[in-house]
Amino acid sequence: MTSETKSKRTAHIISHTHWDREWYLPYEKHHMRLIRTMDVLMDTLEKDTEYKSFYLDGQTIILEDYLQVRPEQKERLEKYINEGRIFIGPWYILQDAFLTSGEANIRNMQIGHKDARRYGQISKIGYFPDTFGLVGQTPQLMRQSGIDNAVFGRGVKPTGFNNTVADSDYESSFSELIWEGPDGSKVLGILFANWYSNGNEVPVDPEEAKIFWDRKLADAEKYASTPELLYMNGCDHQPIQTDLAEALETARTLYPDTEFVHSNFPKYLDAVKKAKEGELSVVRGELRSQRTDGWGTLVNTASARVYLKQMNQHGQALLEKVAEPLASYARIAGQEYPHDLFTYAWKTLMQNHPHDSICGCSVDEVHREMVTRFAKSRDVAESIIEESKQAVADAVDTSVFRTFGEDTVPFVVFNTTGWKRSGTVSVDLDVQRVYFRDGGTLEEMSSRMKELDLGARAVVDAEGKPVAFTLEDLGLRFGYDLPDDKFRQPFMARAVRITLEADRIPSLGLRTYALVGGSAAEELSIQAGSLVKEGHVMENDNLRVEAAANGSITISDKRTGRVYSDLLIYEDTGDIGNEYMYKQPEGEEALTTKDLKASIRVVEDTAYRAVLEITHDWEIPASADKLLDQEQVELIYFPVRKAQRVKETVPMKISTRVTLERGGQGVKVEASFNNQAKDHRVRMLMPTDIKSSNHHVDSMFEIVTRDNNPTKEWQNPSNAQHQQAFVDVSGDGAGLTVANLGLNEYEVLRDGRNTIAVTLLRSVGELGDWGHFLTPEAQCLGEHTVHLELIPHSGDGVDTGAYQEAYQFQIPWTVSQTGLHEGTIPAEHTSITWESKNLAFSSWKVNEESGDDMLRWFNMKPEPSTLELQLTNQNSSVYKTTILEESSEDQLEAHANRIELPVGSCEIVTAGVRHLS
Repeated sequence: MTSETKSKRTAHIISHTHWDREWYLPYEKHHMRLIRTMDVLMDTLEKDTEYKSFYLDGQTIILEDYLQVRPEQKERLEKYINEGRIFIGPWYILQDAFLTSGEANIRNMQIGHKDARRYGQISKIGYFPDTFGLVGQTPQLMRQSGIDNAVFGRGVKPTGFNNTVADSDYESSFSELIWEGPDGSKVLGILFANWYSNGNEVPVDPEEAKIFWDRKLADAEKYASTPELLYMNGCDHQPIQTDLAEALETARTLYPDTEFVHSNFPKYLDAVKKAKEGELSVVRGELRSQRTDGWGTLVNTASARVYLKQMNQHGQALLEKVAEPLASYARIAGQEYPHDLFTYAWKTLMQNHPHDSICGCSVDEVHREMVTRFAKSRDVAESIIEESKQAVADAVDTSVFRTFGEDTVPFVVFNTTGWKRSGTVSVDLDVQRVYFRDGGTLEEMSSRMKELDLGARAVVDAEGKPVAFTLEDLGLRFGYDLPDDKFRQPFMARAVRITLEADRIPSLGLRTYALVGGSAAEELSIQAGSLVKEGHVMENDNLRVEAAANGSITISDKRTGRVYSDLLIYEDTGDIGNEYMYKQPEGEEALTTKDLKASIRVVEDTAYRAVLEITHDWEIPASADKLLDQEQVELIYFPVRKAQRVKETVPMKISTRVTLERGGQGVKVEASFNNQAKDHRVRMLMPTDIKSSNHHVDSMFEIVTRDNNPTKEWQNPSNAQHQQAFVDVSGDGAGLTVANLGLNEYEVLRDGRNTIAVTLLRSVGELGDWGHFLTPEAQCLGEHTVHLELIPHSGDGVDTGAYQEAYQFQIPWTVSQTGLHEGTIPAEHTSITWESKNLAFSSWKVNEESGDDMLRWFNMKPEPSTLELQLTNQNSSVYKTTILEESSEDQLEAHANRIELPVGSCEIVTAGVRHLS
């Protein structure tokens, strides 16, 4: 930078505090400090007109947390927000990027905007100060939110702080860069090259200030592309610097060639744009610190406290993939869409989404409270699901089943995924009920239900065709109704569990079945079948699955001739790292079940499903040795620890259920175990034997291609990475997709076989980071169950439907019992029909202001595509909108009620459907 340029430099000091709601202290202890911080902030703004403004960490939940205790401060708070002295939004919370779903990120932006709008202005800053890496679609998400920037601390070399690098081979020439997403969206990126505390605690004393600013000005100029230098006056839970105005006057006296401004992000960004000289580096795609040594990437937070990730996956799926579409569907039956309930459920869930929360890298008290929040959000979602599905089911015309008798029990199977779906479904049905209101003693009611003769039973579809099923008698069941217009109505019932193959249920639709009895059932017959062959072999039209003596399985893809062997071997290694990062003890060899004999038996054999149960009785080391305790107390950096594992062992019994369904495209796997060991990691290994230098992985609104081998700077022996729904290795006309439920960490091993290793459990005993914080509950002792699906295909996961199968694996079936009645909805029905080879369906919800349906897809491929949308309502119009669902007047032209919408490469597309009558 020339001396002339230096003489014109401006130091932009932006005051802030990065507020982790919970981390090394439980939520309420951080909360109490927040109240004090906000009180001081507002007093400072009132007393000191030279204290210009404060950035409130980009998350509106801080306002909720403060006003919960100080409601009388609301008017005062609104005053400073509207004056532009407190900047709020655009998010509800600062959530982790890789461990939260795309729809959760959109709800976060939508709710943050809605809440900020109530107080005043919305800060259009893409703020990611401490997010543990950023997904590739961030630029597009920002652009669709009206944000043209991204301000972040991690992911690009140089990264500063604990990802600091020694050489000068940077990804970006400057701390300012152009960040481009896979669809071509671009934003101005601002990297906190010297971290978001580089302007913290500015000295007032001239001697101290001279030392401070000599270093700080040089540090910022080292990376800056313009003379507009950024200084973040704050840090984690940082108190307000009340003497900042005085400190800046000292700086101005010391450096007359520098303009010191108590600034804000809009001013700073505007100045950078105006002062830009020359070309900035263009950084494309994901920001995961790929070009660092790999020791400080915090990637193994993806496997810390796996139980939290599983709860989160289930909670997100219930809200965005079941409750929202069912509530949208229920409007057909006259049900009102419960906007406020969804906002409450999403907020409760998102309170678990900050990086120190969902990443599992806080003290034990924090994560105990998270479990309660997950349960609260789930309870709300399930309540919405129950009301919505019942409203639709009760509007379905089931009168066709009356020919089978009045004791027939109809039930409706819902498919809330975006594609046609088949698979095994279970539903609990009350064959008969007796209500307490009808009189009689409890003994008489119970006796009547027990004596009910189930007799011959059959399941039929709406065309009267018998369906293969199994019936389990659940016996006596107590239940109750909670009517809207009267007191609770308890009853006794005789219950059964029906399991059947639901065949080709329409996307975002339903199909109706019925349990019938008596003579009608006796006349119905269906040919029995079996998927079980000789030995421990299961087979359908697509796949052959064989279990070996060691419990591994071989899958033969009958469509391609490809054979995948040694699948489902378990691996156990020591872990002397912490909640942030995995570290295997030096010189340790991994233990596996490869040479361990397993017990194998068939536990289910029906016409529609077969299940093998594989049991391993394993012994693994009980813990790390005592040296680890010493190294933790002494704050020894985890990569250089010398602790080993003890020779004492504890049992690790693993029960694995391998399931093949009649029409299945994949093999489902459920593994259960009781962990009694500490300081270790358990993974499931799936060799692909496919030659490929890269692999594909599900991320936020994107199928990312990643290299199997890390960059030359990488030193960490482990190359574990994040996933959401699945990881896939493809090549040579074959592919293996491994889907998961809440197992967010995987690694493609450099073992010559391109083995996919999925982490099932990681047990550690400390938080790590800046101090000594023991976390005994992070050892995750006790019972665990995990779910995966192995989906072979012919080489293209999109074209073959393998990725579709993996996405459907995330979403539970929904079933509802109903009665015999007329109805306005046909027994087989779909509300929305769409077609596109390359698109994945993401969301169906209702906009609160317009009442329009909001439908979202994303393009799985980096090439243009077309979305064909069929309107079932003759009086509807369609328009394209952003993720903020801002109304557009540009309506799409319909041809015979069929809309064609061009979709760009990797585009996230939202269509609004307005029902005119």
